[in-house]
Amino acid sequence: MRYLLTLHLLATLIWVGGMFFAHMALRPAANATLAPPQRLPLMAAVFGRFFPWVGLSVVTLLATGYAMLLGYLGGFANAAPYVHAMAGIAWLMTAIFLFIYFVPYPGLKQAVEAEDWPVAAVRLAWIRRLVLTNLLLGLATTIIAELGPLFLGL
Repeated sequence: MRYLLTLHLLATLIWVGGMFFAHMALRPAANATLAPPQRLPLMAAVFGRFFPWVGLSVVTLLATGYAMLLGYLGGFANAAPYVHAMAGIAWLMTAIFLFIYFVPYPGLKQAVEAEDWPVAAVRLAWIRRLVLTNLLLGLATTIIAELGPLFLGL
């Protein structure tokens, strides 16, 4: 159980921490210091390195979450409401990530390669909004995981 929880927490830290860093530190610094021909390729390259880690984190989170749910809690029928909430949010976050990865991100890469900065900026803005949504969902899930047993598990 502990190794599953440890892997689960590490995957959460990588995904949610990476989104926090990208949205709250990297993006504002890049916007303040770089023109679009430098900023947009940088952000595309950052996502190119971050998204494989997110993919690995998603697989790890789902695998460890369901392993703990089925092995330790005895399945959804025996799980507290906060566990159901965490699972639902996890699937929503996964869907948002997959959408980012397969829709605006390829468009960002293509626009950067073509040096079409206005289109690249639109794609990046789309990604930014979706990453912020996932960041807020990830933070909410973290709060639910910590406080759920106190307030939502009764």
